[in-house]
Amino acid sequence: MGTLTKGPIRYCQRSVLICILLTLINGALFSQDAEASYRYLALGDSYTIGESVDIQDRWPVQLQTRLKSQGIVMQSPVIIAKTGWTTDELAEGIAVSPSIDPPYDLVTLLIGVNNQYRGRDVEEFAEQFSTLLDDAIHYAGGASSKVVVLSIPDWGVMPFARDRDRQNIATEIDAFNAKKKALTLAAGALFCDITMISREAESDLSLVASDNLHPSKQMYAQWVDKVYPLALNILSDR
Repeated sequence: MGTLTKGPIRYCQRSVLICILLTLINGALFSQDAEASYRYLALGDSYTIGESVDIQDRWPVQLQTRLKSQGIVMQSPVIIAKTGWTTDELAEGIAVSPSIDPPYDLVTLLIGVNNQYRGRDVEEFAEQFSTLLDDAIHYAGGASSKVVVLSIPDWGVMPFARDRDRQNIATEIDAFNAKKKALTLAAGALFCDITMISREAESDLSLVASDNLHPSKQMYAQWVDKVYPLALNILSDR
């Protein structure tokens, strides 16, 4: 009788060992995947936080989803942004944020519309933006080539601004963007112009969110069309 039980016991022992080995292997693979996934930090204002659209429709989240569909594993973006923030307010938000944990494989920066909206000076903006750009490069591990700066959209074309001086808004937005682009390229970072896309909302209301001021998910998707190739190239060179 005793000899009959050795087979099943040994079989069970082998099964337990196999299960343990598989668990260890799966754990190791999971750990490798976690280490291999890319990290993304998005800095900005209402456009980055996605005012008036669902979380999954924010353009940084759409970018993550687009990259994932192409086999690029990326952690959920860390978003430091708030509706209404100017350059100095974003700097203050960054300073007190417990979420920032560099280095990141990709950093995006979209700020400045509220400086223009509040009538702030373009030279003041340039000085504060330059500091934010330095911060973004620092968070990218010192690699300016991993930083993508987006131009300021033109809110003057939105229904919200129908009673405003739209030409003056456009002129000021262009002036802010000229400073922004020059500083970005001088620092070795990438500049992505989405302003022309934003101006299409004047004749295409599908690009306007329900608040008549911010972009819809459709416009954000068009922004992602512009940012995606840059992000893909950055992550491919990691």
